[in-house]
Amino acid sequence: MEAFVGILVDTLNSMIEDELGLLCGVATNMQKLSRLLSTIKAVLEDAEQKQFTNKPIQQWLQELNVVSHEIDDVLDDYAAEASRVKYKNSGRFSLMCYLVAGNLVFRHRIGKRMKEILEKFNAIADERIKLDLSDQKRGSYFNASLETGSMVNEPEVLGRDEEKEQIVHILMKEKDREDQNVSVLPIVGLGGLGKTTLAQLVFNDERIAKHFELKLWVWVSEDFDVKRIINALIESAEGTSAEASELDPLQRKLQELLRGKRYLIVLDDVWNENPEEWEKLKSVLECGSRGSSIVTTTRMEKVATIMGTLQTRHLSSLSEIQCWSLFRQRAFGRQEAEEYPNLVVIGKEIVKKCGGVPLAAKALGGFLRFKREENEWNYVKCSAIWDLSEDETHILPALRLSYLNLPVQLRGCFAYCAVFPKGSEIEEEEVIHLWMANGLISSNGTMEVEDVGAAAVTELHHRSLFQAVEKDVFGRAHDHTFKMHDLVHDLARSVMEAKHGGRESNRTMILGMPDDQLTVAFPITSTGTDQFSSFMPKCGSLRGLIVRSTRWGEGFTELPPAISKLKHLRHVNLSRSDIVELPNSICDLWNLQILNLNGCGRFRSLPKGMRFLRNLRHLCLQGCGV
Repeated sequence: MEAFVGILVDTLNSMIEDELGLLCGVATNMQKLSRLLSTIKAVLEDAEQKQFTNKPIQQWLQELNVVSHEIDDVLDDYAAEASRVKYKNSGRFSLMCYLVAGNLVFRHRIGKRMKEILEKFNAIADERIKLDLSDQKRGSYFNASLETGSMVNEPEVLGRDEEKEQIVHILMKEKDREDQNVSVLPIVGLGGLGKTTLAQLVFNDERIAKHFELKLWVWVSEDFDVKRIINALIESAEGTSAEASELDPLQRKLQELLRGKRYLIVLDDVWNENPEEWEKLKSVLECGSRGSSIVTTTRMEKVATIMGTLQTRHLSSLSEIQCWSLFRQRAFGRQEAEEYPNLVVIGKEIVKKCGGVPLAAKALGGFLRFKREENEWNYVKCSAIWDLSEDETHILPALRLSYLNLPVQLRGCFAYCAVFPKGSEIEEEEVIHLWMANGLISSNGTMEVEDVGAAAVTELHHRSLFQAVEKDVFGRAHDHTFKMHDLVHDLARSVMEAKHGGRESNRTMILGMPDDQLTVAFPITSTGTDQFSSFMPKCGSLRGLIVRSTRWGEGFTELPPAISKLKHLRHVNLSRSDIVELPNSICDLWNLQILNLNGCGRFRSLPKGMRFLRNLRHLCLQGCGV
């Protein structure tokens, strides 16, 4: 949301500087809107953190989201009209002359809409003051992760024996290396996947206890404060807090404890992306004897790259059998599951929700620990995990922390991916084009917008929110394609629903056509291609249109002329469909940036008016008959 508002501010200021606002007689209102948006943008990060536990703030953000998109539509309308008039009337009338004398109706409509929006925004700004959003920056929800210790809290840990053995073997071999005093082994994985539990298993292994003279455990979390971490290491070694309060004596004290010893340190739950902060801590720790090691757990590949000297261990999901064992252990306790055959059947369906994440299996099992009625278990089976009490499951805080730790410019990009069906493979190029179409990314002055999008995909992958798909279903290499873990997709969905108050967004539409029936997965439903035109007027804010088919486009042969009503449309993907030609009216879509006709083998020719699509950046015709 903050990134989107920032882009709106930049757009407004650019239009004012270019005197586009002046041409429509609404420059004053544009300037007022820009100031209001800038003021609200300053408190949006705090609001986003609080929205999950504060309903009034959530409702305020929903209202802001609606009005922000209205502003986007109005600015889009004006920019499109200005572009159209300037191009069609070049050499005959000046842009100023046409707008002042030739299009009074348009001027009046834009001016009226701007005035209405300004009134709405003033009311939203007043509500912000009442809510006092600016107090206590970085609210308590941001610190939702639970402090960890070195002791394993599970009666039995399933599915991590192989990983534990590999890490123990690596750490014990480090004594034979002569090139460094301390090695760092990162463990990377999705929130709730069991990184801390694996580190605890390694830390408490008898072989590790005999091999290392000193073992220390520190929970780091989001605040990578070198002084605090050093103090915690001293406390872990001595059992009491250090008396010194200044950094320098604390550093000397820690080095006294470590010097000449082969030590193992676990730094759990690290989020720090600043190499300089890590170097400050590392320089203090490089005083142990040969074979000293550090194990760090993190959700972020970038952290592992900064800290690691050994190969990163990427933690995999548990198998469904392992997840069931973990769930059964929590749900039935000492009772035999076989005493409740009906609940076992339901329970195995519930386990599928867990997606191999131990935290989810333990949480849902614990949630049902003392429930023995089938309707209670069916409620969990049929509910989204997000509908369950977060106080009882702890799933929400664990996963939402990954969202709240994203840079603000990436939050909208991540949440947007809820538009794709769960479990689907997502092509990098397409999601970047859709981010562009929806105003979620923009050129930063030094990089093209497509490069900004590619960097965003890479960052989300490094944060374990995207999973690379290396091979397709036929075993072929599948570069530049990724998936989202089911729970991560649920997280994106929950954020998107919070932004829209439970309503679907109306800015992207994915059309699926199984058995020659046209169904709209997101957000409108229709029953056949003959009704395509009827729902288009209801989608005035649509930015992206994607046609999906289980039969490679079979049955989809044309776009209706009414496509021209979707004047905000920027992305149209008809790839691998049976479309033969495009209506001439598509050339009225002045904002269109991407037109994808790849794999449309029956397509024969483009409309003659394609030259009017002045904003078209990508025309994809691979595998077409053109």
